[in-house]
Amino acid sequence: MKAESVLFAIGGMFFGLIVGWIIGIQQQSGRPAARVDAPQEAAAPQTAGQGQQQRPVLDEGRVQALQTIATNDPKNTEARVQLANTYFDAERYAEAIKWYEEALKLDPKNVNASTDLGVSYYYTNQPDRALQQFEYSLSIDPKHTKTLLNQGIVRAFGKQDLDGASASWQKVVELAPDSEEGRAAKRALDSMRSAHPGGSGTQ
Repeated sequence: MKAESVLFAIGGMFFGLIVGWIIGIQQQSGRPAARVDAPQEAAAPQTAGQGQQQRPVLDEGRVQALQTIATNDPKNTEARVQLANTYFDAERYAEAIKWYEEALKLDPKNVNASTDLGVSYYYTNQPDRALQQFEYSLSIDPKHTKTLLNQGIVRAFGKQDLDGASASWQKVVELAPDSEEGRAAKRALDSMRSAHPGGSGTQ
């Protein structure tokens, strides 16, 4: 998948009303778009005949090559980001966290790595750490729409904070209404308005 490709497939939202949420995070490194899904307990139950989703296979050869580069060059940020991305895409988030954290020690301003670290925290049932990491990302770039979009998802699914989620998504719409992120945020807000008329998600 090309670096500029960002996939958004928002199929609903929360408390059983909006489920199966998948968005993409674009990485400048060129890896495939990362996913942010609802936590397992919030996911829609599988219907009869619907198979379990197969876990992506880790590219061991790529991992070994990148680890060799990282070992031989302790200051190589890109190798560490690529290692983290490879583990992330294989849904091995604990290993991804290790390498994102190492990359950020070398390049603290890498907003994409920071945001993917936050997503990885979320996937390992650490929503508070995820939100803290997103705040760090936004301290680097307050207008980073992918961070704001993910912040809204974690606020909604991880913290059951509809007002906070709405605020994050509204910022995305205000900053980039015609972008993929802006359209995804608008769909989220519209869904929330439908589910909670007169309440959260209304402006």
